[in-house]
Amino acid sequence: MTSPSTLARSAEQLHAAVRWTRAQWLLLMVVCTVLALDGLDVSMVGVALPSIGHELHLGTDSLQWIVSAYVLGYGSLLLLGGRLADLLGRRRIFLIALTVFAAASLLGGLVDDPTLLIATRFVKGLAAAFTAPTGFSIITTNFAEGRERNKALSIFTTFGASGFSLGLVVGGLMTSLSWRWTFLVSVPIAVAVVLLGLRFIPRDKPSAHNSGHDIWGAVTLALGMLGLVYTLVSAPEKGWGSVATIAGFAISAAVLATFAVIENRVKHPLIRFGILREGWVARANLSAIGLFGSYLSFQFILTMFLQSVLGWSPLGMALALLPTGLLVASSAPFADRFIDKFGAPKLILTGLTALGLGYVLFLRVGTSPNYVLDILPSVILLGIGFALAFPSINVQATAGIRDSEQGLAAGLIQTSTQVGAALVLAVTTAIVSGSHADGSAGTVSAAAMLDQYRPGLVLSAAVAIAALLVAASPARRRRTP
Repeated sequence: MTSPSTLARSAEQLHAAVRWTRAQWLLLMVVCTVLALDGLDVSMVGVALPSIGHELHLGTDSLQWIVSAYVLGYGSLLLLGGRLADLLGRRRIFLIALTVFAAASLLGGLVDDPTLLIATRFVKGLAAAFTAPTGFSIITTNFAEGRERNKALSIFTTFGASGFSLGLVVGGLMTSLSWRWTFLVSVPIAVAVVLLGLRFIPRDKPSAHNSGHDIWGAVTLALGMLGLVYTLVSAPEKGWGSVATIAGFAISAAVLATFAVIENRVKHPLIRFGILREGWVARANLSAIGLFGSYLSFQFILTMFLQSVLGWSPLGMALALLPTGLLVASSAPFADRFIDKFGAPKLILTGLTALGLGYVLFLRVGTSPNYVLDILPSVILLGIGFALAFPSINVQATAGIRDSEQGLAAGLIQTSTQVGAALVLAVTTAIVSGSHADGSAGTVSAAAMLDQYRPGLVLSAAVAIAALLVAASPARRRRTP
């Protein structure tokens, strides 16, 4: 027999469901589609990298910039994006940024100059740095706190994960036509969403309270990280002891030190460094760098290896990696239940363990791998690891943080994820490029190319294991005031 409390909960759920009007559903679909488009763009371009390199005559070190430029642009302005949206109006910032995203996608699909192509990727990352936090805040300000908002945010995050996994297949299909379509396919979707957004995103007034915006902090963070990544990538060619490399590291360090000084002196900093001493914040951010940095680097190397060395088609490679994306997307709606039942720390440790094991298992792959025996086990372990660890790390990043700094902690974990991933990818590329001269599959044997990529695969495993050790380290006791 059903208890009165159960009936009451069912009635509450039904009531919550019917409160969503058609306009609310359409509003949610607008912001969710944009987040899915961000994930779609990253994974589509990843599949197309070998084709881009072949047509534009780019080596591994140049190709990594097509990935790094996006995540650097995204990570460097993410903290500023949400704050400017509050200051200037969420609807206005969201639609302007999405229009810029569409224009950069169109230009990227038409250009032949590698430098301009990379520049369009950076601009798209900058645009995403505004659409992602603004879309999140549009949801939180248009859906009531509680069950209604939680459901909307669950759908929002599911769209992001699904976009990334779907992008693998869409990227394979588009690349089979031309790599340019991996850029151009986003244009009509973005334009359609802009038109829908004009109709269904409610107008909002800019904040009457100027909470401040740290422009110079954002600029120095972006310049410092760009300089560091560029120096790392170019070091194998110029020499690690060359004047250019040493000067690059010195200038990057000086700019990042300037960023730290600004953050300690400005009234409204992007990052209050003291927050890193609270709760799980520092460990969560380091774990996020290890998780996403190792995964992005592994996918970059795997894409180059399967297509350029083994001669797999873009679609075949995308389908080979699809189980990872499907595991992440299918588990996203249930992530909160897993966390409630097992606790985020246990899921982080389990996920990072699975991730590291997946990388280690892949190290045994040779030049004639059997997909089911040699590749699929790693693909499944990576999917399980990412599905368990990623949402749990995001939860732990804000656990125990006072309400007034929840936004800072949430923005910090996203920034660490993106900027840290670009840094790990840059180190990976430097190691791979420095192992011996870059070459194509037609002039260098498959075994030699695998030897060139193997140090990067080892680094991915090492980074994941390091993240596991960080997550497993004892928590620092917070001193009571």
